[in-house]
Amino acid sequence: MSNETPNTPDLRETELRDMTVDVLRDKAKDAGVEGTSSMKKEDLVRALSAAARRGDSAADGNAEEGAGEAGQPGDRGPDDGHLRTGEQTSRSLKYSQEITSLDDDPERQGRSLATTSHEVIRRWAEDRDAVPATVEGTEHGDHLGVLRFDFGGDSENLRHVSWDEWFATFDARKLNFLYQEERKDGNQSNFFRLESPDREDA
Repeated sequence: MSNETPNTPDLRETELRDMTVDVLRDKAKDAGVEGTSSMKKEDLVRALSAAARRGDSAADGNAEEGAGEAGQPGDRGPDDGHLRTGEQTSRSLKYSQEITSLDDDPERQGRSLATTSHEVIRRWAEDRDAVPATVEGTEHGDHLGVLRFDFGGDSENLRHVSWDEWFATFDARKLNFLYQEERKDGNQSNFFRLESPDREDA
């Protein structure tokens, strides 16, 4: 019965990986992890490990390294994943399906999607091995410039940044993330666009 407790500190990741996805999902739900229905096994293992670390650090009164990192499951951002609208809201955004959490699924293949949820954006990027980045030379003083993702291409003008920096800039500019999960043919899509409801250029 003891290993039904998700925050057991001696529950190693190797032990978690030996469990089935269904068992991991149940444990993650018990630990308060959101969006478990769409999480893959490795994501569930990481989320449970993070939940255990958070439990340990709360007991110790110390912040565990990596705990609370931007975009982790449960982090929907300041607008709880909901879209930001304004005078410059595009037709593309109006006709996109709003996704607010990892529990939301596209209505169909090729559907245009939009979100401000940190967890959704980070999962989308990590599923494509994409790294948060900014375009060199577009900085505004100490602030990041144009936000992008590096999909592992040979673009020399991208500089990698942390998720915390990327999301801080994303929220400060009140951007929306327009994207696709799959193309109409069912293949994975790398399409995304960042859009501000207050101006035409993001």
